[in-house]
Amino acid sequence: MAKLSVKDVDLKDKRVLMRVDFNVSLDKTTGEITDDTRIRAALPTIKYILDKGASLILMSHLGRPKGKVVPQLKMDKVATRLSELLGRKVKKLNACIGEEVKKEVDKLKPGEVILLENTRFYKEETENDPEFAKQLASLGDIFVNDAFGTAHRAHASTVG
Repeated sequence: MAKLSVKDVDLKDKRVLMRVDFNVSLDKTTGEITDDTRIRAALPTIKYILDKGASLILMSHLGRPKGKVVPQLKMDKVATRLSELLGRKVKKLNACIGEEVKKEVDKLKPGEVILLENTRFYKEETENDPEFAKQLASLGDIFVNDAFGTAHRAHASTVG
């Protein structure tokens, strides 16, 4: 199947699963975001998708937690900053896969945004595990890869 641009697809009432690169710089002492350039870079695509009537599930990694949950690398501050920049609520989930994630995704309405937890909290991400990729893919009707800075990595959320 040919790869399409996000502008080639009817997004109305669709759930879009979008891989973004929110691997932002954090202050080592406070954990605050020191550079939100990568979040800002994704805004045009995010706004386009939402303006076309889709709901949006975002996924990204942050740092190198090596398959373990590292509290300083949770996506909470990213969700807060994205919400400020978008001017709308971004619901941050505490996982990427599982029944609770599916329940929250199923409740999404057009124009609503979910940010999944750090994909690298799962070792399956960096191992490009096909089952993990399948579980992620099941969350959306359409997949958009906006994480060009990570496109060279064979990870489940980008190539799986």
